[in-house]
Amino acid sequence: MTAVDLQPGLPTPAQQKVKSSSGGVLGTIRANYDLLVAPIIVVVGLLATYFYVSTRSLDTIEQRALEPENVLSQLGQHLLLVLYSTVLVLLIAVPVGIGLSRKSAKRLQGPVLALGGFGQALPPFGVLLLLGFWEFGVRSAVIGLVLAALLPVLRNTVVGLQQVDQSLIEAARGMGMSSKQTLFRVEIPLAVPVIVAGLRVALVLNVGTATLATYIGAGGLGELVQQALRLNRINLLFVSGAIIAALALLVDWLAGVAERVIVSRSG
Repeated sequence: MTAVDLQPGLPTPAQQKVKSSSGGVLGTIRANYDLLVAPIIVVVGLLATYFYVSTRSLDTIEQRALEPENVLSQLGQHLLLVLYSTVLVLLIAVPVGIGLSRKSAKRLQGPVLALGGFGQALPPFGVLLLLGFWEFGVRSAVIGLVLAALLPVLRNTVVGLQQVDQSLIEAARGMGMSSKQTLFRVEIPLAVPVIVAGLRVALVLNVGTATLATYIGAGGLGELVQQALRLNRINLLFVSGAIIAALALLVDWLAGVAERVIVSRSG
């Protein structure tokens, strides 16, 4: 008789396996049904937009703007802006957040986070225009996006590392780990779910703010919005807004799925 059999309230490994397999796909869907909402909204919204446009009489300007090649090209530019800025946010915010979470840098934590909050509080459109006076193009747009999305990842990195149970850190040090080994093997893995939550916020911010990048010559889906406003094309404005909203929901959904997977594995 095993140790598990001696505890009547605890199922055996075989029973646990049967229980987990009995749920199957339906059990997984029930546990994550909330993740199905965003894709459904995106699909329904895009279909509704398509049927709306199909019932309208589009002029030649709107037809050219909504050609699949043009929309996909601007979508690709938009995604590249989001990708570049998000990678830079991670490369800057995570190391700085790790440094600020150390006891030796406790005095710097408040001023740096306050500076990051000030940067995020600045109007993104104004920041992009100021950067446009320095240089038109993708580089200025990426810098503006980084400034707009830096704080969530930076703050969550600091908070995530500070919330790690001190007893776990002491246990790791008691096992002979150095401070560096404890950081990378214990603290960071436990803080990853909180960091990913901040990254999720940063991604959505970048998707929305990247729409303004067209005003400094960086392209993106904002070009459709700018063209619609400049030429007073309501149908084009409606379609471009629907595409941007669908992209933001889809990016947030993908980040939510990644966050759910990471949290489940860390648990």
